[in-house]
Amino acid sequence: MFEELVEIIVNYVEVQKEAITPESRFMEDLGFTSFDFMSMLGEIEDTLDVEIDQEEAANIRTVQEAADYLERISHE
Repeated sequence: MFEELVEIIVNYVEVQKEAITPESRFMEDLGFTSFDFMSMLGEIEDTLDVEIDQEEAANIRTVQEAADYLERISHE
């Protein structure tokens, strides 16, 4: 799930794939704006065919947290 997430992240911010780690924070480290983050969530929903809870998404700070969350909801 982490690798798929990295592929999507690089479409939204100008960061090299190699620079994205599980600990990378979307806003502070990768330079996401709130709009970028919400747009990315929409793409993830379409790509992975999942429905992301907006309240839970608001608590996601790192790439690993997002990967863990997506892993969890994709098996529900």
